[in-house]
Amino acid sequence: MDNSEESRATEKKALRKILLEQRLSLPDRLDKAEMLQRVMRIWLVGRPDTIIGAYWPIKGEFDPLPALHRWKEDGELLDQPQLRRIGLPVVNKQLKTMTFHAWYPGCPMEEDAYGIPKPKDTELLNPTLLFVPCVGYGPGGYRLGYGGGFYDRMLSSLSPKPFTVGLGFGVGFVPDLEPESHDVPLDAILNDYGVVWPV
Repeated sequence: MDNSEESRATEKKALRKILLEQRLSLPDRLDKAEMLQRVMRIWLVGRPDTIIGAYWPIKGEFDPLPALHRWKEDGELLDQPQLRRIGLPVVNKQLKTMTFHAWYPGCPMEEDAYGIPKPKDTELLNPTLLFVPCVGYGPGGYRLGYGGGFYDRMLSSLSPKPFTVGLGFGVGFVPDLEPESHDVPLDAILNDYGVVWPV
């Protein structure tokens, strides 16, 4: 790693810490979360997807699961021929891979190697749409994650690649976020104000 890469990594680590602290101390978190739930539900109207991947919220992340459960129930009310399904990630720490397994309220859960709840012994799913948590995000659809690279590696391995949508609060927007060569831009980003990307 040369000096410029090293200094960029140090800057990103510091930025990540600031953004996480801001997210955890949001004074109006419940209002912002309700707004983003609404944005998500409206954005999903008319989408053809029947299998959507999401995440279990940690470290103050926005929780997408209530909006997705409602999306699933709406599909049942519409009497759609294909049942709508929700998948949550299952991370293999050794292989550094991520797959998605069926989730529903009350399904059996267990902790993964990182202490994050994951579905236990449920069906493997292949989402066509994937909601991704953002620590930060910037122009061009780029996101700042936790630095582990799981999402970028997983996305590059999926075929066909799902439509990717970042979720974050307005406080996570970084106007001068510079992507690195391995960063994969998201197809869309939503926050509590609406659609941030594409503009």
